[in-house]
Parts: sequence; structure tokens; C-alpha cells
Amino acid sequence: MALMITDDCINCDVCEPECPNGAISQGPEIYQIDPAKCTECVGHYDEPQCQQVCPVDCIPHNPQVVESEDQLMAKFIRITRK
Repeated sequence: MALMITDDCINCDVCEPECPNGAISQGPEIYQIDPAKCTECVGHYDEPQCQQVCPVDCIPHNPQVVESEDQLMAKFIRITRK
């Protein structure tokens, strides 16, 4: 699954620079995660870095974007080969 940022986001700015894929950006009101770029840090780290640094725990899995670890790794390969 890709990750998502919920309305509990406090716009603290710590998640965006931690994303190795550039999947996190400022949305109209809160930060948002582009599921096309989110690999849950597969290929970069053992754990999603945005979840690790989020002080309010507002970055759960996105139930609308279900992906296996193999699919996340394939996405990582596509993203990094560009």
C-alpha cells in the first residue's frame, strides 16, 4: 500500500524532506502523498521515514492503494531509473 496523510496533520514540515522519492508535497491545507511515487521507502529504507518522524502519527496506509512489497519494489525501480 501507499501511505496517506490524514486531517490530523499539523503541517510541521518534517515529513517532506524525509521522503526519498519526492512523494510528499504541500497540499491546499495539509501535506499529501502522491501514491504514484510512494514506495513506503522500499528500496531505500527498512521503514517508511515519514512515519518515523511524524510527531502526531497521521500517516497510515492508504486503503485505496493496495500494493504488495514486490509491486512497491517494481515502482521503486521505475522511479529511480528515470
